Amino acid sequence: MEVTDIGNKEEGKIWLRKPTPGRRSPALLRVLVTVVRTAQQTKTVRFLHVAFDTTGDCFLAGDRHGNIYLFDISRNRFRLVQKTGQACTAIAFSLRRTTEFLVALADYSIKCFDKDTKQLVSWMRGHEGAVSSISVHSSGRYAITTSSDTAQLWDLDTFQRKRKLNIRQSVSIQKVFFLPLSNTILSCFSDDSIFAWESDTLFCKYQLPVPDSEPRISYKAFAVTRNGKSLAAGGRSNLLHLWCLESQQLVRVIQMPTQVRSVRQLEFLSESFDGGASQTLGVLSQDGVMRFVNILTCKLLFHMGSVDEAITAVAVGPNSRHIVAIMDNGSINIYSMQSVTQELNKPPPFKVAVVSGGEADQDFSNIKIKVKSEKIQRPAKSSGRGTKVKTLRPPAGSAADDKENELPSGLNKKRLLALLKAFGEFPAKYRMFVWRSLLCLPENYAAYSSLTDKGLHSAFLTLHDKYPIKSLKLQRGLQRVLSALAHWAAIFAEVEYLPLVAFPFVKLFQNNPMLCFEVVATVIVNWCQHWFEYFPNPPLNILSRVENVLAHHDKELLQHLVDCGISSQLYLWPLLETLFSEVLTRDEWLRLFDNIFSNHPSFLLMACVAYVISCREPLLLCSQKKDFEYFFHHRNNLDVGAMIKEAYRIMCSTPADIHPQTMLSDFTPLTSGQYPVFNQYPEFIVEYQSRERERIRLQEMEYIKERQELSALRADFVLRQAEEKAYFAQQELLQKAEEQRRNILAQEEEKLAQQRKKLAAMKRELKVKELHLLDATRRRFLKQQQELQASQIQRLDQEISWKMDLREQETAAAVQDLEVRQMELEAQRKQLEQDLLKEQKRFGLEVEEEVQLKMREAERAEESYSEMLHNTEKNLQALEESLAEAHQLGMESDWQREVLDRLQRVDAEQERKRERLAQLQRQTLAEEERLAYTMREVGGRKRDEAASIRSQLQEQRAAWSTAEPGVRQRKTQSQCPSQGPLPRPAASVAAKGVNTAVGGCGAPIQRQAGATMVCLNSSSPSGSTSTNFSLDRGRAHLDSSERELLKEIRELRQKLAARARETCSASSQSVHTLSSVS
Repeated sequence: MEVTDIGNKEEGKIWLRKPTPGRRSPALLRVLVTVVRTAQQTKTVRFLHVAFDTTGDCFLAGDRHGNIYLFDISRNRFRLVQKTGQACTAIAFSLRRTTEFLVALADYSIKCFDKDTKQLVSWMRGHEGAVSSISVHSSGRYAITTSSDTAQLWDLDTFQRKRKLNIRQSVSIQKVFFLPLSNTILSCFSDDSIFAWESDTLFCKYQLPVPDSEPRISYKAFAVTRNGKSLAAGGRSNLLHLWCLESQQLVRVIQMPTQVRSVRQLEFLSESFDGGASQTLGVLSQDGVMRFVNILTCKLLFHMGSVDEAITAVAVGPNSRHIVAIMDNGSINIYSMQSVTQELNKPPPFKVAVVSGGEADQDFSNIKIKVKSEKIQRPAKSSGRGTKVKTLRPPAGSAADDKENELPSGLNKKRLLALLKAFGEFPAKYRMFVWRSLLCLPENYAAYSSLTDKGLHSAFLTLHDKYPIKSLKLQRGLQRVLSALAHWAAIFAEVEYLPLVAFPFVKLFQNNPMLCFEVVATVIVNWCQHWFEYFPNPPLNILSRVENVLAHHDKELLQHLVDCGISSQLYLWPLLETLFSEVLTRDEWLRLFDNIFSNHPSFLLMACVAYVISCREPLLLCSQKKDFEYFFHHRNNLDVGAMIKEAYRIMCSTPADIHPQTMLSDFTPLTSGQYPVFNQYPEFIVEYQSRERERIRLQEMEYIKERQELSALRADFVLRQAEEKAYFAQQELLQKAEEQRRNILAQEEEKLAQQRKKLAAMKRELKVKELHLLDATRRRFLKQQQELQASQIQRLDQEISWKMDLREQETAAAVQDLEVRQMELEAQRKQLEQDLLKEQKRFGLEVEEEVQLKMREAERAEESYSEMLHNTEKNLQALEESLAEAHQLGMESDWQREVLDRLQRVDAEQERKRERLAQLQRQTLAEEERLAYTMREVGGRKRDEAASIRSQLQEQRAAWSTAEPGVRQRKTQSQCPSQGPLPRPAASVAAKGVNTAVGGCGAPIQRQAGATMVCLNSSSPSGSTSTNFSLDRGRAHLDSSERELLKEIRELRQKLAARARETCSASSQSVHTLSSVS
């Protein structure tokens, strides 16, 4: 037994060498091959379900991983047709579209796939439980899927659910399926009730009665015969119920052996002569053994499997040639049924049954029959109900005469001839069996296998070119039969008309190539005698003999054919070389060969003469050669029955001297075991033709090889020529394209140059416009700045004039106050002058120290702008306070308060200005240094001014000492109105200049103070006037210096404001520094 591991292969061979079916005991089934599938780590993947197609040559198998394989036994191939990804619970072929199949999956859905394209055709959902079975209607239009809780009817044209069968929860469904050859649906439930429904209307036709006397067996398995008339049911018992569906009665109860405790599956085996009423039932029990019993005799015929090799599921082919069993270990065993079917398909002996009188209603209480294990034998059909059988016996004297009429299968040739003459043909159901019996086919399996093992003959490798056939299966079958004939006898490889002879038999026996070969061989040996003596020419001796017969029976017709130049090779040979397959229909051909196989081999020649004579009327009307050729190669209106009768008449009325029977030998069957040697042909011609054919074949091979080389060279040359042509064409195109591109580039460059010129002109225009706009903008900005500066200067002038007017008013008021209080001051003049002198001396020293200190701080301020500003402010405040104290010492307390108020107002105004200056001075350190440098320059100028003032004071002192008191008094009065309050910033800067001057020359100031004191110490009226003059004179100088400093500060502020607008960002450190300075 060969074991094939398909593994992860997607296609391959089922077996490496097909075992030859030998003659074994009928009780034993031959295992052709065992198919297993191992995945990774040598784990076996179990097969779950199998299903055959309608031909019985292919079956599907689904494994636990969801892979669906198609096994083709006739072609010895398997292939993977689908990967579903989940285990299947049922599988079935679609009968209408043979390439489609249905698969029920573990997710309760049913999918339809195409095995050729591997595409999903449809996806059907609706079940809420696992689908246990799929039944397809014989028409292929409907399908029923069954689960434990429901059964659903599907339309396979639209893949839509048509009906749904719901049940009560207490009762579950066992199986719902279609009956063969009918529109009846049979539903079986767990309570052993069985209902029959009409598939179109779903009308309940009948219910099978549940037997009361028998113990309940809980039906689990069901099987129906091919004619749909008998139902077998089994379950949890060793009893089988056999129902007659026509009468709806339980006709038999079969008790299986004691080893059977429950039944898993039931299957009927189809037989050739049972008319669909199968008599062999396969019973798969719980022990994994499938036993086949005859339901009429209840005898055990054979069994399959064992306890060690248990079977879990079985699928039987429609023609019962093969059985596929799923074993307990998950593998698949493929069994050949040929040795068994040879015994089962024997026709029953001819017997006449005498019907005895009996009651119409018989008692079925005692219908239980035990199955007995005996050797297989063909039982005689009996009713089993008291029917008496009587066999007709022939007379004793005719026994010796009938021996030659007895056929191997138990048939009698005379009776067959009588049946044939009565009905004109054999029954279509039994025709193949009758032919096998008449031809005495030996069924040499081993000899036929040895011929087929040689493979296809070289003479028929290209058969499809000469004889194209649409059906690939039929074409392969014809090639196999012709190759076997060529291997049997060498002449058949040279006979050109052999495919025409064999084709009708190949088409008739396409499912059994061995029988087809033996039928064709028998026909050649017996009905084609002397055909090959004139090879390679037609059998002229046979044709001349047949022409003599035609001349004897219809001279007029023969004379007409001769007059038209039509020979026997034109009107007889087409009928013989095709065996009438071109001029007759299938039924007519079968009817003719029923008579040919039942008579002497010369009957075929007589049938040719009968065909020509039967068509004499249209033939007499034909005169052209092409008309005769067309007539004998196409079907014509002909009564085959009349032609056969004419053949019998000619067979009987032809004289012996021209009768072909004297030339042809009687029927000789093929020998058993080995086929006979066929050498009825001119061997030297065949050998010569074989040698010539071989030589021609070799020459053809060499020619084909040279032609292929030449074709390759030519193709190479053509390819190179095409490549060169394409290359030159491409180069030419490239040159043209290059020239075009150069022209395009030149044009584009010209355009680009023009565009550049235009762009340059536009740029120049835009530049000119931009310059004009910038010039206008600059002018407008300058004008705006000038206007702004003018407005600022005007505002400052107005402010200065307003302050000067205010100061003059205050000075006038102060002069009036001084005049009023002059008398009071005269009393204290001396004391004040003395105190003032002391204070001036002390003040001079303090001022000198402070000036030196401030000068050192100013030098340190040059290193840091923030420290410089801070120290500068402090110095300015200190100088202002010092100057204020110096002036207040010579004034009254009211004057001092008034001056302090004015200084506070000036401080507030200066504080606002300082904040504004801090915002404008967020510039770089360079600006701060520039400001410091500017301040130092101002200080230097003030020192120069102080020096010039000092010299002027000395000159004035000398002049005043000699002038008259009246003049000095008028001059003092004229100077007094011009004096006013001192603004803080100007006073601070002036004080800095004064301090610098004082620090440079302290003696002149002391002298000046002394001169002033001398004027104040005068007690005369002229002395009071001198006192007023000395005070106003210092204030006039301070006012002039204040104006100059204000003008410079105004200019600096304008510059800082302009730069502050340009740079708006400043660091937080600078802000902090400026705020700390302020």
